[in-house]
Amino acid sequence: MLKHMGVALLASASIMASCAVQAQTPVTTQGTAPALSVTPAETLERQGLTVMVDQNQFSPIFFDEKNAGIQIVLHGERIATDGAIRLNPTPEQWDPVPAFVSRARGTEPNQIVVRSAYKDQNLAYRVKVTAEGDGFRIAVDLDQPLPAALAGKAGFNLDFLPTSYFGKTYLMDTAPGLFPRHPTGPMAKDGSGDPTPLASGGKSITLSPEDPLTRVTITSDAGGLALYDARNRAQNGWFVVRSLIAAGAKENAVVWHVRPNVVKDWVRPPVVSFNQAGYTPGRAKVALIETDPHGTAPGEAELVRLAADGTRQSVLRAAVTPRGRWMRYNYAAFDFSQVREPGIYAIAYGGQVTNPFRIAADAYDRIWQTSLDTFIAEQMDHVGIREQYRVWSAPSHLDDARQAPPNHVHFDGYKMGPNLDSPFKPGEHIPGLNVGGFQDAGDYDIQTPQNAQVVRDLAWGRELYGLDWDETSVDEAARAVEIRKPDGKQDSVQQIRHGVLQLLAQYKVFGHAIVGIIDPVQRQYAHLGDAGSQTDNLTYDASLGISERKGGSSGAQDDRWAFTTDLPANNLAVAGALAAASRALADSDPTMAAEAWDAAKVLWGRYQKGPIKSGDGRDDSGTPWSADGANVGATVEMLITSKGERVYADRLRALMPVITKNFAWVRASAVRALPFMDAKYRAALVPLVRQTKVKMDEEAAKNPFGVPISEGGWAGSHQVVEFGSTAFLMHKAFPEIIGTDYTLNAIDYVLGRHPANNLSLVSTVGTASKLIGYGHNRADYGFIPGGLVPGVLIVKPDFPELKTEWPFLWFENEYTVATTSAYILAANAAIEATKETR
Repeated sequence: MLKHMGVALLASASIMASCAVQAQTPVTTQGTAPALSVTPAETLERQGLTVMVDQNQFSPIFFDEKNAGIQIVLHGERIATDGAIRLNPTPEQWDPVPAFVSRARGTEPNQIVVRSAYKDQNLAYRVKVTAEGDGFRIAVDLDQPLPAALAGKAGFNLDFLPTSYFGKTYLMDTAPGLFPRHPTGPMAKDGSGDPTPLASGGKSITLSPEDPLTRVTITSDAGGLALYDARNRAQNGWFVVRSLIAAGAKENAVVWHVRPNVVKDWVRPPVVSFNQAGYTPGRAKVALIETDPHGTAPGEAELVRLAADGTRQSVLRAAVTPRGRWMRYNYAAFDFSQVREPGIYAIAYGGQVTNPFRIAADAYDRIWQTSLDTFIAEQMDHVGIREQYRVWSAPSHLDDARQAPPNHVHFDGYKMGPNLDSPFKPGEHIPGLNVGGFQDAGDYDIQTPQNAQVVRDLAWGRELYGLDWDETSVDEAARAVEIRKPDGKQDSVQQIRHGVLQLLAQYKVFGHAIVGIIDPVQRQYAHLGDAGSQTDNLTYDASLGISERKGGSSGAQDDRWAFTTDLPANNLAVAGALAAASRALADSDPTMAAEAWDAAKVLWGRYQKGPIKSGDGRDDSGTPWSADGANVGATVEMLITSKGERVYADRLRALMPVITKNFAWVRASAVRALPFMDAKYRAALVPLVRQTKVKMDEEAAKNPFGVPISEGGWAGSHQVVEFGSTAFLMHKAFPEIIGTDYTLNAIDYVLGRHPANNLSLVSTVGTASKLIGYGHNRADYGFIPGGLVPGVLIVKPDFPELKTEWPFLWFENEYTVATTSAYILAANAAIEATKETR
């Protein structure tokens, strides 16, 4: 693994970077307490405390993601968020949010000023955040007094993380209270369903006075404070401290003095991260150590072996190698590759000993199967899913689907333009769609491109790695799935077939792929639990009353909507998936295999006679070349399925400019075509692979982990696993250029060697894994075995975060079916890579 570019500047015996910290985070002294100081990134900082001021904005699609406005990181934990004017005491996800206008240094020392606005409500304001004593002051100035319609509604909110305060106490002035583990009211008695305050009327509130790590005191100048439990409105709500804005107020409409308690000289404990599944004897074994720059980091670590009687035997004591600073932490590597003896081991560092892990030849033999036999099975739509005594779901969405209306933008991002591309009228039932498919994530929708990716990934997995596994029974005719009940049929083949049922259904009904199928209204979309109860499974009949049922119909408008736009990129993705599936199904279901191949040829052939009109408003996949990129993938699948027919080989050669321009996106498919192409094609890929290696190395050098880490609004485990599996394909084709380190770094990352903590990102895989996730059972603070979560988010400007106990941050915790199928490929690639290092 490449070292961080700044490693040469660090002393080999230590991973302290106090000089760098002081340069980025100046610390001044006010009295005896260090004061907050403005950093170049326009945060307010002192040791143990960071105040982020609108570095992260509310989402234009999802609105309130609990990562916006004023945020507080206290003792290494983001405990507060969404400091802003809100129009509701306990806003839900899609309630109005302010639009960020600007952020600048204020006229006072160590002051940040943010301008925001509610344009539709004619409310513009600025928030001044100023270092003050051992905390900070928040002052809200309105451009104009509140419009009459907002009087008694608009106020300043600051949300506090529930899992940081469960079971702890608070003081409203001197009146004591308890933060409840489960929301229990109080609620308004007028039938509105609105929460009322847990406490109100005081001028000061102290959260968790008993806990120095989470204690925060807020004092209000201009009006009383109120404390709400927003979970009474929605399970993903936080505890909210709020001050109403008085009618007529303008300057200093709200003034708070916020005093987070900061433990003197607090230093975050080191995080020793490693692959929680362990290591095979012959492969490289490098743990990464993440340390607080304010502390003194020991210069060596120790590998200990655990004996049967629990005693520890020192196996290796060695100096750690600095890997530089990344984001806000310092990193060092502990290399114990020389240890090959099978056994149970742990790492001792800085007075701590990690949880155990194995060194064993079979360390990775069971790292992907749960993803296939449990997670992907649990995401199956239109069937009932049982696991022994547990029922994951009754048969779901048997009333699919109704035609979505034209010119509609759905609250989850789906779009329907003026053309329906459908023979059905808006609201009309569409027969034939209530089969197969996978619910994409925790929101129960079928996203067609992601379903196509699952089918293709599993088809690739069978061809490349076998995926020899049978633990699940699937009876499509009975709509019954039983986990942990082998039926003599390969799980991967059955899941491919289940995905194809939905893809072919769309093709048969519309003649093309559709965008997807999703719930029409927010209340239904926010459903938690059994997918089988999200709808009544009865087809909507407008002639019936809302609670009336007759035969297989009802008057309830709960049927999901089908967004039916005919998009080139989607059609080509589905063509490729169907072509791949036809190979996988040829032996077990030759009839379906032939149907899939015939449909693939039609869909693919539609786009081979001229330029594809991508980016003309009918391709919503986000990039102007996406349809061309999808065409490369589809053409390669056609080539493989046809065993190299000339028409597909010639077309792939003609697409070489697309491959060259977008190799980073199509390289996996391009490399898979090699056995069916000539030497000239291979020669054309060589410089692209060499250029890719340079870019991969440059990307790997940006952080200590050797993989591309997303810094966007959604954490990047999907990107990492695709990086790993694609690198292995290139390695097999061009071993003289690409090695196996990229693939092994990727599997190390998702199985524990990443920032923030060392949990495996695949639930139940490895000794310690992510066991509270954003899935269908998130309200139970549970997990779905085998699901891969997005992982570590970079909260801007520099805070790596992965909440371990709070499931409702989807950008860190939401399992998705295509991410998990991509993980299955990466895991198998890693297993093959380790065979080369025995």
